Amino acid sequence: MHLIELYKSVQGESSFTGLPCIFVRLAGCNLRCAWCDSEYTFSGGKPFSADEIVAQIEALAPCRLIEFTGGEPMLQAKELIPLMDRLLDAGYTLMMETSGERPLADVPKAVHKIVDVKCPGAGAAANSFRMENLAALTKRDEVKFVLSDRADYEFACGFIAEHGLNEIAGGVLLSPAFNKSPSPLRTTDNATLDPRTLVEWMMADGVDARLSLQIHKFIWEPMKKGV
Repeated sequence: MHLIELYKSVQGESSFTGLPCIFVRLAGCNLRCAWCDSEYTFSGGKPFSADEIVAQIEALAPCRLIEFTGGEPMLQAKELIPLMDRLLDAGYTLMMETSGERPLADVPKAVHKIVDVKCPGAGAAANSFRMENLAALTKRDEVKFVLSDRADYEFACGFIAEHGLNEIAGGVLLSPAFNKSPSPLRTTDNATLDPRTLVEWMMADGVDARLSLQIHKFIWEPMKKGV
């Protein structure tokens, strides 16, 4: 498998926010979202065997929560899924961030999937979600929408209602996009969509979703890597 980095920090998103977590960031992505904050993952990385990855994870004990992220982890599904099975058997709790553009049916059901449905503001990556992946969602999983503006918000609300996401998944996340070249200040001024504005929309419409603020971008400088 090709990895960009492997490190321990706190989980910045989802219902696991704030918990110590080991991040395994895989190389490669086939999408090009307009607001992407991980363009350094598009190429490169170093090859590691499953044994080498497990050894690095074990060295970060006692943390037992692991997230596979990228890039797009499912581009390396052939090697990733057996590694997930191995880590689940060892008693780890696993998460995976994925665009939902790759098939998810073979991902072990015990893995908590954070599936990102791309909104119009994602640019070229918009409408890339593979609809058959709705059938792969479980109550362990969460569906995330990264929002740049009101049009993205309305798209998300329509998708949530049309597909009954809260009935088939464990929750829905609405996350304001960040500027691609943020200032080093750890403030919401770096967000493309003001979180206060988003909350006002959510409260007015009674949207059954969780505000997700990527807290790592407020604990550290927004562009800092390996945190």
